[in-house]
Amino acid sequence: MEYSTILHKYPPLRDNLLMILHELQSAEPRNYVSPGAVEAVAAYLNTTLAAVYGVVGYYSMLSSEPRGRHIIRVCNSPVCRMYGSFDLLEELQRQLGVSLGGTTTDAEFTLETSECLGNCHHAPSLMIDAVLYSAVRRETLEGILARIRDRSTQPEEAQDV
Repeated sequence: MEYSTILHKYPPLRDNLLMILHELQSAEPRNYVSPGAVEAVAAYLNTTLAAVYGVVGYYSMLSSEPRGRHIIRVCNSPVCRMYGSFDLLEELQRQLGVSLGGTTTDAEFTLETSECLGNCHHAPSLMIDAVLYSAVRRETLEGILARIRDRSTQPEEAQDV
């Protein structure tokens, strides 16, 4: 991947670190900030590798490990837990055949939790990529996953969001 195109969209200020990392991760097919990207960012911002890895490690929306094409985040807030997010997590683990933090064998999905998705009034919630799903029930998960799989197999120009 060519990092310079993304890096040069931003002035070389540490204030831009998080935006740069998000964009680099989004451009990576395996949804992570690669070691090469960390090195490029550190050099561009004239900072240490440790400083960049520290930010990647701190923010749950960033990852230094390869993940699936689609990231599923189940809300772990008290309200979502009260309304059934543990049931959703259990059902997703069953349907995907992975444990929490795992990636499906086809590298299509990675299953994670998020401390709060800010959607308490429609709990339980989950997010797949940048799409928030509200008041999700176990029974609806299979259909949600099927729609995402269907979109993933269509040619890029045919995808509607």
